[in-house]
Amino acid sequence: MAKKTDSDNDNGIIRQFNELKKKHPDAMLLFRRNSFYELYKQDAVKAAAVLAIEITDRMLPDYKRPVKVASFPQSALDVYLPKLIRAGKRVAICDQLEDPKLTKKLVKRG
Repeated sequence: MAKKTDSDNDNGIIRQFNELKKKHPDAMLLFRRNSFYELYKQDAVKAAAVLAIEITDRMLPDYKRPVKVASFPQSALDVYLPKLIRAGKRVAICDQLEDPKLTKKLVKRG
């Protein structure tokens, strides 16, 4: 039996982060959540250094361990995005996808 890795147990935003990071390992992934942009794991560490923003260890839903997170308000994107690009970083802006199992189905009533 194969040993389970972290990615085998990932749900939600971290699963999406891991999947996108495999496809785009050289990009920093900015996830838009509510009124903030968030970066996770190694991207959070790199962004915190370039942008001089705080990094925290946060427990995310459906994830068993604290995850490194750096965030900034959406209104500050015009300030922080150029800083990342000038530092030679490739950046991708991502929207969090909802789990289809958790979304309500719309029923047409006629």
